[in-house]
Amino acid sequence: MYASAPEVTANQVLQSFRHDGPSLFFGSMIMAVGLVAAAFSAIRRKDPILVYLAFFAGLYGLRMWLKTDLLSLNLQDSLFLSRVKYAIDFVIPIPAFLFFNAAGFLHRWPKSVGYVLGVVLVGFAIVTLALGPRNIFYQITGLLVIGALGVLVTRSMRAGPVNQDFVVIRRGLLIFVVFAVWENIRGVLGLRLPNVEPIGFAVFLVALGYVAARQTMRRDLQLSEIQKELEIAKRIQLSILPGAFPNSANFRVATRYVPMTSVAGDFYDFIVADDRQAGLLIADVSGHGVPAALIASMVKMAATAQKANAADPSELLLGMNAALYGNTQSQFVTAAYVHLDSDSRELRYSAAGHPPMLLLRDGKVNEVAENGLILAAFDFAAYSTAVQRLQRGDRLLLYTDGIVEAASSTGEFFGQEALSALLRQTSGIAPADAADRIISAVQQWAKAQDDDLTVLVCDYMGASAVN
Repeated sequence: MYASAPEVTANQVLQSFRHDGPSLFFGSMIMAVGLVAAAFSAIRRKDPILVYLAFFAGLYGLRMWLKTDLLSLNLQDSLFLSRVKYAIDFVIPIPAFLFFNAAGFLHRWPKSVGYVLGVVLVGFAIVTLALGPRNIFYQITGLLVIGALGVLVTRSMRAGPVNQDFVVIRRGLLIFVVFAVWENIRGVLGLRLPNVEPIGFAVFLVALGYVAARQTMRRDLQLSEIQKELEIAKRIQLSILPGAFPNSANFRVATRYVPMTSVAGDFYDFIVADDRQAGLLIADVSGHGVPAALIASMVKMAATAQKANAADPSELLLGMNAALYGNTQSQFVTAAYVHLDSDSRELRYSAAGHPPMLLLRDGKVNEVAENGLILAAFDFAAYSTAVQRLQRGDRLLLYTDGIVEAASSTGEFFGQEALSALLRQTSGIAPADAADRIISAVQQWAKAQDDDLTVLVCDYMGASAVN
């Protein structure tokens, strides 16, 4: 039978605590840094530098705790845990050098060398856990670490043009390397001198914290500037959209535009707008954000240049395609254009890869579709025009695909049928109220807004209607 371990006295615990106070403090602080790095890594989708720093700091702080006399008193009954405090010495260098490599301090470090060192250190750790500590393992590891730290210092000093942050980190690193080399020399030679390596590691962490704080402040300033620029871009984009449709004896028009981000790729315009005719254009640029908004401004110019073709939808889209082709950086545009003429009582409609227009007449909803190829993608695209008679009380709905493709929490699209049913329910209310109801219904349906939302509702009042 094994002899029981001697009972630990309160005096022993007190003396150990007094002796181990600095190690416990530094160990706690370093492990806290590891936890913070792990948290930031989760926020930033597992940034590898933060992942390696989290493991490096966490294991380093844990080792400081395990090496204390206070923990040794509590671990004397556990053979396995007592071996863990020796095995952890071989594991710590692995995330350490992964961190330095990811941070650019080991530029062009041969991967094969890293793999060999990793296998050797893991092997030492496994043997130590199984059979107990071996002094030869510590000597070999100490020599390997000294050599690797020398390479680390040499590579960092040979780095190309550096900024102030890199200089601060490099100085903190050099201090840590000096202390780490001394600790490994002390271990190899068996010198009974104080372990000062944690002081160097703490200095290195302070350098990293200083740089992190500087970069955070810099990013906050950059983010503030970006927000200001986006706000200006938003105002500019809103300025290219038309105001309210002019008072007209024959047409009532309402629009609603809800971008997914500050700026967006949806666009609409009134090519012509008076008592006699209305030319309504809606377009959707692929993508989102600033790039799509820039292309939308080009759509505006291309459409304005085709005002002479306002009464011929196919020619208007053909001219827009010619103006946009080759100038949109591989982004494409869908569009739909309808021209309403109260004199001839006709609607003329054409589209370029856009969802069909909906026509509400006598309580029934019909699709009006006459689609050609998307704009800006093909120089040979051709378009045709669908012609229909207008009837007093007709309601037209133009919209972008963000309306019908809005997805619920189960992934189900809002869909064309639901939009048609909703349009049917708006019969008898004003165009502005109808537009509000459509946008509200889509927003309630969708789990999140994943696209821009734009609707354009137009009522034909008939030639005999008055303001």
